[in-house]
Amino acid sequence: MDIRTLQLFRHLSVSLHFARTSLACNITPSALTRVIQRLEAEVGEQLFMRDNRSVELTFAGLAFKKYAEDVILRWERLQGELSEDDVLAGELSLYCSVTAAHSILPEIITKYRLVHPKVQIRLETGDPAKSLSRLVNRDVDAVIAALPEKMPKHLTFLKMATSPLVFIGPRRFPDILVYTKGKIDWEKTPMIIADVGLSRERMDLWFAKNRLVPNIYSRVAGHEAIIALVNLGCGMGLVPRLVLEKSPLLKEVVILDAMPKLPPYEIGLCTIQANLINPKIQALWALAIQIQQASSPLGKI
Repeated sequence: MDIRTLQLFRHLSVSLHFARTSLACNITPSALTRVIQRLEAEVGEQLFMRDNRSVELTFAGLAFKKYAEDVILRWERLQGELSEDDVLAGELSLYCSVTAAHSILPEIITKYRLVHPKVQIRLETGDPAKSLSRLVNRDVDAVIAALPEKMPKHLTFLKMATSPLVFIGPRRFPDILVYTKGKIDWEKTPMIIADVGLSRERMDLWFAKNRLVPNIYSRVAGHEAIIALVNLGCGMGLVPRLVLEKSPLLKEVVILDAMPKLPPYEIGLCTIQANLINPKIQALWALAIQIQQASSPLGKI
């Protein structure tokens, strides 16, 4: 067996989904199946129980997962130690939202590339609500994400920015907002909310505490989609101020006054604790700490 085989096994042991692993690891599902079959033959044990609907690790698979993770971590550390003249090389994969790519990531990546020009940066952008799952599934090495209410113990987080959550309404369609005695009527004013994620969780908690039933017009993926629908007059929404300030629709919406004050977003760099043994990730982390301590513009937003 080789490192590539162990990496494929490790990803599949977390995702438990052949199609998802094949997509993330750039291998066809049939080729992935053959790799796993050869690995099981070499180990002499069935590592996965699989049928048409599910994939599960066997007892032998659980034991082999620990072995695979240990070998991969040792290999990554060895690669760093053997790098000529301490020059880091290879690939570093990151995932974040489009907003984070425009606001938080540039300073980190610019300085990282100056110090480690031989490291190839692979950046993926998408829904921030998927950041931690992408990390846990080992699709990427590190993410820029909002600090969740409960941080998994095997993850480590470095705060880089704080952004308040703000309620927004359309500038061109003010009549969509319904007021009763000077306050928003939550049962009559349509709302666009995030399908999943931290802002959705905090909004649901506030409604539950106040025993209110919101008038939900639409559930969408991503804060940018919320801003777009608010601009079109579909209702009001809740987004991090950082996302709003980077939006091309900033001047088309208004921040609403006299609204609930929900806990702000804490945004930062996040990785799996064990990843810090990887020299490339270790270097990224050290650089992010330097930027944080220097009180750069990434401070409170």
